[in-house]
Amino acid sequence: MGGLPRQFWFLWTGTLINRLGSFVVIFMAIYLTTQRHFSQSQAGLVIGFYGVGGAIGTTVGGVLADRWGRRPTMLSAQFGAAALMLALGFAYGYWPVLAVTFLLGVVTEAVRPAFSAMMVDVVPDRDRVRAYSLNYWAINLGFALSAVGAGLAAKADYLLLFVIDAGSTLITAVISLIFLAETGPATPSPVRARRSPGIGAALRDRTFVVYLVISLGSIVVMMQHLSTLPIAMAADGLSAATYGWVIAVNGVLIVLGQLFVPKLIEGFDRSRVLALAALIIGVGFGLGAFANTAWFFALTVVIWTLGEMLQSPSNAATVAALSPASLRGRYQGLNSLSWSAGTALAPIVGGFTQEHLGDTALWSGCFGVGALVAIGHLVTGPRRERRIAQLQATPASDAPIRVATPATTPAATPVPPAADDPVTESRV
Repeated sequence: MGGLPRQFWFLWTGTLINRLGSFVVIFMAIYLTTQRHFSQSQAGLVIGFYGVGGAIGTTVGGVLADRWGRRPTMLSAQFGAAALMLALGFAYGYWPVLAVTFLLGVVTEAVRPAFSAMMVDVVPDRDRVRAYSLNYWAINLGFALSAVGAGLAAKADYLLLFVIDAGSTLITAVISLIFLAETGPATPSPVRARRSPGIGAALRDRTFVVYLVISLGSIVVMMQHLSTLPIAMAADGLSAATYGWVIAVNGVLIVLGQLFVPKLIEGFDRSRVLALAALIIGVGFGLGAFANTAWFFALTVVIWTLGEMLQSPSNAATVAALSPASLRGRYQGLNSLSWSAGTALAPIVGGFTQEHLGDTALWSGCFGVGALVAIGHLVTGPRRERRIAQLQATPASDAPIRVATPATTPAATPVPPAADDPVTESRV
């Protein structure tokens, strides 16, 4: 933990506080169906609109972070998210809830590109892995504790969820306002912008696009833990507090064991690890068809969390390896958008299946999708490895883009942004 810049620790502290108060999204499905009396399909559409807004917010936030600046983008989005969170708590009626949730997704996700860019700006390359590991640990620790806290708060009053969530976001915004300095370039470079290829350059890489499409299946399955899983548990007579501690198992396992996983899978074929991870995730959710008690649901969470822990570093390594040096930002952007798409699709597809076909069909379908994703990784894996070998044999054509470091932090060697963990990104 030593030797990291002061500004990194302000970012880290803001992350932990924000995640500790991230109550609403965890209990959104239960809130919409029990307090607002929406159907499963309506609740799924509302949560899906959050994902759609998030996809837009990620794109807009990335542009603003480069053109307007990291700090103003973060401050505008954080203060806006706090206000919209309170507005959502007082929103009644289907259409107002849908509209506010969509806007909340836009501003909440707009923070991410600016936050990631600022962290890369202030942390030297030699400390990057350490810094992102610490941030990932804070995210999952906050997720685990907030799941339990949100369950207790929901017992008292669901409005308390929105108040605490807005309050934690507001505290994070104040930390950003007082302690964070701008780290982006003083002025944009129009020449570089004109010469830089667009997102189409990444979309024309069929190997990469096929990988994203296959991985989308795992994302849709994993995101059921925020939409259809709480509804299924409530239908079995389990309380919101019970769901809170059951889902907290996910965060606890990641906090305790994730740092050991990279060493565990070292030397194994990436595609086989991804296939195994997809299969374990499918089995974990598939067992939901037989679960009707808290301990059984907790067991399913343990199983699919193990798959998630294998999937996370393997996915990050694969995306990074498939990204040409001059297009890493665009490739990482497409990867983030695929997670936003999965977050939007998961509650819509899952909610429709749950309402019209039942829980058994839903969880059996999750297992089937996991199995298909595993087969897809095994079939397409050799082509991906050939593509990676070609990229490693080709020297980088462009020098890295350098950005300014803040005067309030130790000098750092600026480098291109590193890939963020997509599972972590999906958890807000």
